[in-house]
Amino acid sequence: MTQTDTPAAGTPKIDTTALEPVHIDIVSDVMCPWCYIGKRRLEKALATLDDVTVRVSWRPFQLDPTLPADGKDRAQYLNEKFGGPDRAAEIYARITAAGAEEEIPFAFDKITRSPNTLNAHRVIRWAGIEGLQDAVVERLFQLYFIEGADLTDPAVLEGAAAEAGMDPAMVARLLATDADLAETEAEIVHAQAIGVQGVPCFIIENKYAVSGAQPADVLATAIRQVAVAKAGGDPVAAG
Repeated sequence: MTQTDTPAAGTPKIDTTALEPVHIDIVSDVMCPWCYIGKRRLEKALATLDDVTVRVSWRPFQLDPTLPADGKDRAQYLNEKFGGPDRAAEIYARITAAGAEEEIPFAFDKITRSPNTLNAHRVIRWAGIEGLQDAVVERLFQLYFIEGADLTDPAVLEGAAAEAGMDPAMVARLLATDADLAETEAEIVHAQAIGVQGVPCFIIENKYAVSGAQPADVLATAIRQVAVAKAGGDPVAAG
């Protein structure tokens, strides 16, 4: 996999009607605020690519796999992670400002528990079967970052699934078992094995990676370059 943090200049001219669909795997964690910001920036990028069809799949990652299954008190977590509320406030102020630029009204003060997100990722995995991943991911981001919901609560996960169009009874049955738990954990291990160290990470056509919540124009350029390359243009150059 090639890291493409900065796209190459000079996209070759090519008949845009010949462009093939581009697939993007977004490695993400629903407790990652930059992943929410990255989602918004990708949406802006896609809005500028009228001639490129993009198919998106959401892939799991855990920022903190050591969290207990039922999560941890948020104040305790931030104290352990950042060494105190002042440092945490400084870091989240920057994120809040970046979110405001993308019309995300982060409400970190509403969050009471930092969640273990494995079960949330299982729900996202099941949503993929029904073509509802984006809706589920969006709702989980909203619940956690805007409403302060506990993403370890099965009722919260079932509600998010239902709002996205999934069958909540089916989700409840699956959550009560270990269905797809090993597979979800294996995907996280795979992401780490191919070099994903932070999220979001946008993996284009299983080959090129754009790391971080990059600006929309950076994402759009990278996607177009891959689409052009697939259509027989110049190969995508690594940054």
